[in-house]
Amino acid sequence: MTSAFDLGGFLAAEVPRVDAALNRALDAAPVAALDETVAAAVAHGVRSGGKRLRPILCVEAWRAAGGTAHGMADDDPRAYDLAASLELIHAYSLMHDDLPCMDDADLRRGQPTTWRVHGSSATVQGGVALIPLAARQAWTAARALGCSEDQAREVCRTLLRAAGSEGMVGGQGLDLLGEDRTLESHELDELHAHKTGALLTASLVMGARAAGASPPVRDALEAYGRRIGLAFQIADDVLDATATAEALGKTPSDADLGKSTYVALHGLAAARARGEEEVAAALAALDDARIPSPALRALGRYVVRRER
Repeated sequence: MTSAFDLGGFLAAEVPRVDAALNRALDAAPVAALDETVAAAVAHGVRSGGKRLRPILCVEAWRAAGGTAHGMADDDPRAYDLAASLELIHAYSLMHDDLPCMDDADLRRGQPTTWRVHGSSATVQGGVALIPLAARQAWTAARALGCSEDQAREVCRTLLRAAGSEGMVGGQGLDLLGEDRTLESHELDELHAHKTGALLTASLVMGARAAGASPPVRDALEAYGRRIGLAFQIADDVLDATATAEALGKTPSDADLGKSTYVALHGLAAARARGEEEVAAALAALDDARIPSPALRALGRYVVRRER
């Protein structure tokens, strides 16, 4: 089933839909109240491209959990509006990750990073501004999709927990504390379960919640998200070790920053094998819950086998 799925065509259709939702989100947001340079930094961070994996996973989880059961189309813009909230948080995280006080990165996606273009102060403020904008976006879109107030609150809570100290921000703190020392395997897993995995997992859970998924389906999608979140980071570490900065479109690498990686800790072959194991476990979670989503299966394999 997965081998016949046209992942390239699927992504080519999905990415513009996500980008359109991001444009709607920025157009509707009260960015006019921001300083002009801060608003420019926000636009740069959000509109600078990317795989858009998190929002695509959110929409696909919404579909797989029955989001279209009440007469909604597969490409309903309201589903993409919800998914856009995840990309707003992701954009903020990258803007802050690249700052001189953190990774001091010059390139992201083959382009100068936001702080390089708009300065550190505007980038810090713009990243912070994206947090309430994302929460507002998640609430408005969830309600537009027909979620009750309680359901919409759970959707927003899922997003903000994944973004905060229990998730991504906590992982960023662990990442900084782990520089210039060798982490144990369990420490590295914990770091990336927070920094990378939390928001990826939230993508699946938010889509499932918005669709009114049953607990077994929601739990299976959450398990899938946790597994591919770790696989995604392992693939990043493999690419850092095997691809050029030009091919990846970013500098510096984690190795350059003195950070522990799965490749440094386990070796290239073992890291690749671990990534494949995580994806196999993710797909098994879908099988156990009988979730027939060729897109999620293809995306799981894409996460670990991508070339950038």
